[in-house]
Amino acid sequence: MDLFAHKDILHVEAEQTIKVTNPATNEILAYVRKTNAAELETIIKKAQIAQKQWAQTLAEERSDKLMRFYALILENKESLAEIMTKEQGKPLAESLGEILYAASFVKWFAAEARQVCGDIMESKTKAQKIMAIKQPIGVCAAITPWNFPSAMITRKIAPALASGCAILVKSASQTPLSAYALELLAKEAGIPKDVFVVVNGDSNVISDVLCRSEAIRKLSFTGSTKVGAQLYAKCARTIKKLSMELGGNAPFIVFDDANLEEAIEGIMASKFRNSGQTCVCANRIYAQSGIYAQLCEALKQKMQTLKVGNGLDKGTNQGPLINQAAVEKVKEHIADALQKGAKLLSGGREHSLGGTYFEPTLICDVRADMLVAREETFAPLAPIFRFESEEEAIEAANNTEFGLAAYFFTQDYKRQWRVAESLEYGMVGINTGLISNEVAPFGGIKHSGLGREGSKYGIDEYMEIKYLCLNLQ
Repeated sequence: MDLFAHKDILHVEAEQTIKVTNPATNEILAYVRKTNAAELETIIKKAQIAQKQWAQTLAEERSDKLMRFYALILENKESLAEIMTKEQGKPLAESLGEILYAASFVKWFAAEARQVCGDIMESKTKAQKIMAIKQPIGVCAAITPWNFPSAMITRKIAPALASGCAILVKSASQTPLSAYALELLAKEAGIPKDVFVVVNGDSNVISDVLCRSEAIRKLSFTGSTKVGAQLYAKCARTIKKLSMELGGNAPFIVFDDANLEEAIEGIMASKFRNSGQTCVCANRIYAQSGIYAQLCEALKQKMQTLKVGNGLDKGTNQGPLINQAAVEKVKEHIADALQKGAKLLSGGREHSLGGTYFEPTLICDVRADMLVAREETFAPLAPIFRFESEEEAIEAANNTEFGLAAYFFTQDYKRQWRVAESLEYGMVGINTGLISNEVAPFGGIKHSGLGREGSKYGIDEYMEIKYLCLNLQ
């Protein structure tokens, strides 16, 4: 697909546009037009009309269109991956993997569209029948992040469209091109143009309109806890249904009895995917004292195999950070840890490539009073904490307001159940560093959000349950 041929989306430089740049080269890729408040109000009104028509279509028809959308994503996966790498920076292989992951949600919810069922319940009297039916909630809105610019969109729009909702997507200003590419493919698949619409512009302006609008009945947000709390408050007046995937501070616990080789692979997969810029990546690595030194050395050796560079270059498996602010944050976390007694084992500096490239970094002897223990770094920094007992590890892992994802490695099957049930997180990986897929319910607890995306539970986030009481007399 040639996204850049669509002049209605991409523009020459102008005042009311967003400049999209390649973080690897700082090259300007495109200018995307901003949507102002008045235009957004018009889009919402059109979506209201289109949603009612879309909801009246048979579930089978919606399912077929989603399957066509799925097929088009696969047909264009190389182009979509290249667009993503150029605007986001992740290696091309990772971008391709994300496109396939994004497509999996469309396929999953195409099937789920045909399986939305209500219930007939036992009545209190012979003269009544009691039923519950599920209906689409209406017009929805989604605000999506830059770190997974395709998958975080399809994980929201696929269940919305499958259930009969319309959905407006405010994509991240850093990565709008992936969003527009998906919108074009959806239209080609036969999904009505006013049922799925991408908008961009000033985040405060757009979020204000979406949150105060009575027509928007559901808001789904993926981003920071700080912004999530602000959106939560803004939506209070209109009593919207909300689902939010917010910040994380994922612990990764390695017990003495773990398979160390597998644990190292798990850390690499969890920590360094997307240059550490994921909400579910390992943010705190806890190693039990018996294998602590061995793990630090093995991880150091494994990290040296990472190739930093432009995501379009062959062999690259770590790209640049998204912007200079991300670089400054990881530098602050490293400096704080070293000043308080942690030891630098590898990396620790901005990469010689310049720009926003940063060296994969390993520090040991990390303690709970350091910033890396309390804040989400969102960078290729692996801090190693030492622990003695299972109880100590669980207490340390739970000592955070966040509760998105956690990981641990052990070969003791009794411990697997014990620890999994004790960790205060919405998702737990046991002997694996990769947990995301379309089949599982994705989401967190505490300050990491509410609601679930993906899985058989994901479509219910876009449905209302209506109780019907039928009197037969």
